[in-house]
This record gives sequence, C-alpha cells and structure tokens, in this order.
Amino acid sequence: MTGLDVESKRQPKTADGWTARLDLEYAARQDRTVLVRNRHRGPLVVQRPLYPEKEVCHTCILHPPGGVVGGDRLEIAVLAGAGANALLTTPGATKFYRSGGRRAVQNQHLHIDDGAVLEWFPQDNILFPGAEAVINTRIDLAHGARFMGWEILCLGLPVNGRRFTGGSLATRLSLHRESRPLLLERLRIVEENDLDRCAGLRSFPVTATFIATNGTADMLSPLRELVTREEEALYGVTQVDEVLVARYLGHSTFAAHELFMDIWSILRPEITGRGACAPRIWAT
Repeated sequence: MTGLDVESKRQPKTADGWTARLDLEYAARQDRTVLVRNRHRGPLVVQRPLYPEKEVCHTCILHPPGGVVGGDRLEIAVLAGAGANALLTTPGATKFYRSGGRRAVQNQHLHIDDGAVLEWFPQDNILFPGAEAVINTRIDLAHGARFMGWEILCLGLPVNGRRFTGGSLATRLSLHRESRPLLLERLRIVEENDLDRCAGLRSFPVTATFIATNGTADMLSPLRELVTREEEALYGVTQVDEVLVARYLGHSTFAAHELFMDIWSILRPEITGRGACAPRIWAT
C-alpha cells in the first residue's frame, strides 16, 4: 500500500449496545511513518495524523459517543510495520458507565514488527459505580521491536467521594516477544471488598502501570528517584528481563499521568533516541 486506505462501515447501535472495530496499520515511508490502513466499523475513528516531530506519526483515537455502556464491544487492532514509528493516544478519559447488568468489553491488540517503535498512551479509564467492564490488551513484539505504553484505571469517582460499588472489572495485559511471554498480568474486581484487600487495591481507587521494553539495569536508578513524591500513594519500579515496569497506586489519575510523563521523558531518549514530544491533544 502506498497511500491511505480508509474504509468505513456504518453499524447502527442495537439494543445490546455498540459493536465497533478499528484497524490501523503504519508503514515507514522515506523520512516519516504513514498510516496506510485505517478501517473502522461503528463509533471508533481516528483524527488526521499529526507530525510534531516529523518522522513519528501521532494519532488520536476517538470514541464519538463519549462513553461505554453495558453491551458495548470495542475492538482495536494496531500494526506497526517494519521500521515504523507511531504514537497513539486518546483526547480524554474513556468512561465506563453503569452497565445495568451487561458487560462492556474493550479488546486491544498491538503488533510491532522488527525495527518498529509503538508508543501507546491512552488517557485513563474511569469506571463509574455500577459499571461492568472487561479490558484486554495484548502486545506482540517481533525480534527488534520496541514498545512503551501505560494503562491508568480509576474505579469510582474519588473526587466526588463515590466508591466503585455494584460493578465489576476484569483486565488482562500480556506482552510477548516472538510468541514468548514477557509479562502477564490480570486484575479482577468482583466484590466491593476487593478494593480494600491488601492483595487488592488497598482502598486506593487509582491503579496504573507503565511498561517499556528494551530496558537496561542502568535505567532504573533515575526512575526510582521519581517515586517518592506523594505520601498517600504507593509507587514501584522494577525490571523483569528487558521489561521495565512502573506502578502507581493512589487517589489521583492526574498524579499517575504526571509520574508516567516524567518516566517517559527519561526513558524515551534511551529507548528510541528521541526526546519526549507530548501529543498536542494533551495540552487542550
């Protein structure tokens, strides 16, 4: 493919909710990365790609209805072809509303070919009381692929003093290189007590994870200097083989985002050779 392949299929909302799918493919073309395939069905679309740093394709994923409800099913598939460089984000938090007994499902599959770099930075997921959500993310890396990304979850509405009650959450995050698992994580919240258990969220409504591949031991020291900033939160930075993992458990999605931005600013030059260049949408 040499140009942008855009295919749109309208799929009306049914009594069971939206069914939407978004397929994106990036390819290296001379001095920049191009979005060569953009196929969507239902209310999942992307804005026009931006190039604030020339060779990297910045893309913003939109979910027009503004929120996810019970019965909705969202599928996102991203392929970064050999040598491609892409950064994806969203314009704001994804809100999972009260489900009425039906689950909302969001599946995300990211595939990164040899020599490609994919940065996956969606804004936070907010689960309203009564929401029932399943969020699955799988990242597949070829031999020379590089990845950085985060997941920020907010259960309930802590700013309004509303706990996450009457709902459930099941998340799965898996990272593989050449089919070999590098990181496998699951989180299940099925009872209100799960929010308070020591092996659960310890009464913190916000849990967040930052992942970077191609890490080295000397990258840990500057990251650990960042994790002493807030008394009423728990932080951690670890390395598992090549994977650097930073975690936040606290009360503020803003604090998690600020921490992860600082971590990204440190790691990006080391892993990609580029300085941090925040997506423009974050400044609006």
